[in-house]
Amino acid sequence: MAVKIRLRRMGSKKAPYYRVIVADSRYPRNGRFIEEIGTYDILKNPSEFKVDAEAVKKWMANGAQPTDTVKALLKKNGVID
Repeated sequence: MAVKIRLRRMGSKKAPYYRVIVADSRYPRNGRFIEEIGTYDILKNPSEFKVDAEAVKKWMANGAQPTDTVKALLKKNGVID
């Protein structure tokens, strides 16, 4: 099972709000997921990114791969190096 840490789009039309989730890569973007580990609100100025750092490190130690966007957000916020 290929596990990914990725964004799940929430919110209404033209008002996106994202949740950081851990999901099997075969599931659709807004489909089934394993665990929710954070949020990302792009509409706030500056954008607001909250994530459970321990959960991210646990999942990455177990083989989960973050997507490019999530990896950039994690690096920017100092969760991973």
